[in-house]
Amino acid sequence: MRIAILGAGAVGSYFGGRLAQSGEDVVWFARGATLEVLRSRGLEVKSLKGDFVLPPQRATDRPEDVGRVDAVILGVKAWQVPEAARDLAGWLGPESLVLPLQNGVDAVDQLRRTLGPEPVVGGVCKIVCEVVEPGHVRHFGAEPRVELGPWRDPGEEAARCERQRERCQRLQLAFSRAGVAARVHDDVRVAAWEKFLFIASLSAVGAVTGLTVGALRSRPETRELLRRAMAEVETLARSCGVPLAPDVVARSLGFADGLAAESTSSMQRDIAAGRPSELDSLCGAVVCLARERGLEAPVHAELHLSLRARARRAPTSGPPAPG
Repeated sequence: MRIAILGAGAVGSYFGGRLAQSGEDVVWFARGATLEVLRSRGLEVKSLKGDFVLPPQRATDRPEDVGRVDAVILGVKAWQVPEAARDLAGWLGPESLVLPLQNGVDAVDQLRRTLGPEPVVGGVCKIVCEVVEPGHVRHFGAEPRVELGPWRDPGEEAARCERQRERCQRLQLAFSRAGVAARVHDDVRVAAWEKFLFIASLSAVGAVTGLTVGALRSRPETRELLRRAMAEVETLARSCGVPLAPDVVARSLGFADGLAAESTSSMQRDIAAGRPSELDSLCGAVVCLARERGLEAPVHAELHLSLRARARRAPTSGPPAPG
């Protein structure tokens, strides 16, 4: 497959790197120092699944140089999705798909506003990784996995969903050839909301307390705060018609128990470093969606209020950054 990676940060670099390593035709869209390193030195990935180094890559910061692709994997930050949609619109043919791997549950709607519903599917990735420096990524927690499939909102056209599912299966095969576990869902909303429940809650509690996952999960008071935050998102998901499993909170806490003790979320690291963060797309989105549906989300409301005072606000528009 010909695959474009838009956003060569931690997530984009890991999954794009695995696809390139396996022989897929990968083109990178990046900017700044990341672009220069990809072109001149390539990509280095340190991983629990095996380290690898790629030679200099085909990379550009000019949308018109990418050409038609079979799939776009979107690895930019959540606030960069609308601008990214405008950049990639010219890369799509009638059989192309766009796979967003952002945290949160807003990316599909944002992409559809620019690209229409046909190419846009839903996606979830499970991995703990970070950018060490441009062109150098470290994967240090969780079994890397991608979940993808149609985003079946009420009234969604059945024929379009079936076409999207077939395209997702082709990309799933590419991931499998690259040694990445991937699963195609008939409706990926459940997987996306499960990830949202986990990452919005863990990110906010971790950022407020400054604790690693190991410390957070082992202290009764912070573990209970995390459980209550997750329960609020569970209630919100059900109000949106997303049928989460009855044990979703217990399983999410169990997933946290299995992470490397030193793990932290990308939002937590961004806030600590004074970088723009996904606060408003995660914890803030819980608060806004709850308010729209007439629900209470006091835990997330308090966490969001506490973090807004020290979090650098993400820009509402602008070119996708390398991460």
